[in-house]
Amino acid sequence: METAEEQLIGPLLLARGTIDRSGALRADDAWLERAWADPATRVLLVDNGRTLVRRTGDEVHAVLLTTAEAPPGERYLLGVADDVAYFAVAAPLPGVPGGHAGEVNGRLSSVMSLRDAPDGQAVPAGLRQAGGLLGDRDAGLLVYAVALEAWHTTHDYCPRCGTRTEVRAGGHIRVCPQDASQHFPRVDPAVIMLIRDADDRCLLARGPHWPEGRLSILAGFVEPGESLEAAVVREVAEEVGIAVTNPRYLGSQPWPFPRSLMLGFFAEALTTDLTPDTEEIAEARWFSREELAEALESGELRLPPSVSIARRLIETWYGKPLEGDW
Repeated sequence: METAEEQLIGPLLLARGTIDRSGALRADDAWLERAWADPATRVLLVDNGRTLVRRTGDEVHAVLLTTAEAPPGERYLLGVADDVAYFAVAAPLPGVPGGHAGEVNGRLSSVMSLRDAPDGQAVPAGLRQAGGLLGDRDAGLLVYAVALEAWHTTHDYCPRCGTRTEVRAGGHIRVCPQDASQHFPRVDPAVIMLIRDADDRCLLARGPHWPEGRLSILAGFVEPGESLEAAVVREVAEEVGIAVTNPRYLGSQPWPFPRSLMLGFFAEALTTDLTPDTEEIAEARWFSREELAEALESGELRLPPSVSIARRLIETWYGKPLEGDW
């Protein structure tokens, strides 16, 4: 039987999706052209990590276009569901000023403001704003599209010879016309871990560029030739100077900012005297459940947003959902 701490509380909101990715169809150019010509096909626009969403009552949906409505841009096959093909097109959003990845209209800077967007009006939003409000299908489509767009915009030249590469396989391969080398979307595995001590306190920390009160759990990238468990132990030792043991995997979700896959763990502290690496950690503290609740209620502390796996790990340790987002 699973204990409470072995089963995540709440869904991993960016790990949802109902689309068959249809990998076998990506290399079928004739099928891709037929699918694009099909009036039933739907297109999700993506621009610097944003898409258009629409609130209808209490529900938020991605705006899906027909291929005839879609502007020119690179096409990425996202998959098929119920005989409907879904593509993403990397192109400017209609009526939305351009901007850097992660920027949003000021009134859409939080989940609450997106909930308050005009009913029925298409507005721009990124995964941090809309990922937790979209349904399973739309959330999965947007995560997928954002991840592909981020890869394509940073890997358009061959790393061997510098020749501009060409998009193939429905957006899942770039091929160098000079040396015929193939290049595939990159995913960077990162461990993220909730550390508990013998008194069942939780370790939270913040980076040097984060404002005071914005705390989360520790995380770091997996190095070449390293296991996930070894990465957990190494990262904790490097960042706060304590030893941990018994890393236990709880779940994973994509975090395409720009290309991470977050792998969530619990681990047990063997030591508790914190020595933060000041280049990586500005503050690190142990919290009991009572201390965490008091800090949240007073406004001293804010937790990561609900779309993050960090929030799910913290709430799993705490034992129930919590209030207060960044």
